[in-house]
Amino acid sequence: MDVIALLPRLHLLRFPVGQAYLWRDDDALTLVDAGTIGAGRAIADAVTALGHAPGDVRRIVLTHFHEDHAGGAGEFAALSGGEVLAHQLDAPFVRGELPGPPPRFEDWELPIHAAATQHLPEGRPVPPAAVTGVADGDVLDFGGGARVVHVPGHTDGSIALFLPEEGVLFTGDTVAASPVDGTVIPGVFNLDRPRLLASLGALADLGAEVACFGHGDPVVGNAAPALRRAAAVG
Repeated sequence: MDVIALLPRLHLLRFPVGQAYLWRDDDALTLVDAGTIGAGRAIADAVTALGHAPGDVRRIVLTHFHEDHAGGAGEFAALSGGEVLAHQLDAPFVRGELPGPPPRFEDWELPIHAAATQHLPEGRPVPPAAVTGVADGDVLDFGGGARVVHVPGHTDGSIALFLPEEGVLFTGDTVAASPVDGTVIPGVFNLDRPRLLASLGALADLGAEVACFGHGDPVVGNAAPALRRAAAVG
């Protein structure tokens, strides 16, 4: 796993598939997404290498239930004691109470998805002991007040997190950056692509300076125009 400093308070944790983000406040850490099955120990080691204890991570906020974002949540929560949060519509899937609905693939997405799944670890994730449901408009206690933005489309319970005081936006898989040239694009492997495009348009209107995606390089500086271009191309 690679650990990349993006801002003084923000690090990117990059896994073979997908990525997570670690935000540091003065007295606590917040993890946004938790990687795949087996990622919990690697996240704990990264936190330690950055000079903190795993127990300093007070909350683990999941942008959606897919295994490359939520697969390591239960493992890391057990190591850190952090509270796991997800949108109330995706929370039952994170808890393991129900199987989540599969994406409705575009034909051109099928070979990309097949290639990506080859890098996912086998097995089933250990569900977190508890998952706290959140909803649109909730404000979480990190980054000066992180606003939950419901962005359905990739999944019904997908969320973004916007830190207005910092200008930082965590998009989950509603938005991505192309691995070829870094162009900001709508997310793929969606449950409902038209809803995703509408959600992307709403995120573009937030005026973020920094946009942190579930896949691909973040945009650090003047992110809103790149999001607007992605929403327009759709």
